[in-house]
Amino acid sequence: MLADRGYPDTWYYSCPALVLLGSRSKVSLSGRIYEPGSEPVGLWNLVTVDLSPRSGDVWGDCARSFYVEEGVARIEPVSPEFVSGYETERRLHQKMRLFVRPDTSFHDLYEFANEQIRVEGFENLDFLGNVGHSICARRDDRLYIEAGNHRRLGEVGCFTFEPHISQPGGRWGFKHENIYYFDDSGAVVEL
Repeated sequence: MLADRGYPDTWYYSCPALVLLGSRSKVSLSGRIYEPGSEPVGLWNLVTVDLSPRSGDVWGDCARSFYVEEGVARIEPVSPEFVSGYETERRLHQKMRLFVRPDTSFHDLYEFANEQIRVEGFENLDFLGNVGHSICARRDDRLYIEAGNHRRLGEVGCFTFEPHISQPGGRWGFKHENIYYFDDSGAVVEL
């Protein structure tokens, strides 16, 4: 579908769309080793799609969890077992927008986000422990929102915020990714 819309290339290894559902919704892995699964969606499931299109030097990056309830795919769930994760992701993005400024370090955002995830009663599932990264022209130049990275968010043009979370011992792994940048006044803006 991306190729049909004029985006045949990806910046994330050879993985334009990483799709995880059901038993793999809590799995966090690199596109370098991703293999599509064969598990059927069925009538009740959580499906996370993480897209990484590229057009020349311009990158896209977007992840969303979709909720299949009684065979109906929804962006906003209605069942309590999904609503909790959906609402927590929404609150994490709201809190992040209130917290960050151009002089906020990647490390500070990492610490803040992981504390908020814990306060919400969830855990961070990311295999590297981070909650996002910068958007740049070369994959290897990404700066991660991780412990010890004291570079400032304002040093990069755009960054993602993408907590991958689950309730401890829970069945589902939730993810919602947006790209953000700072406007001329220093306010964070969703792309």
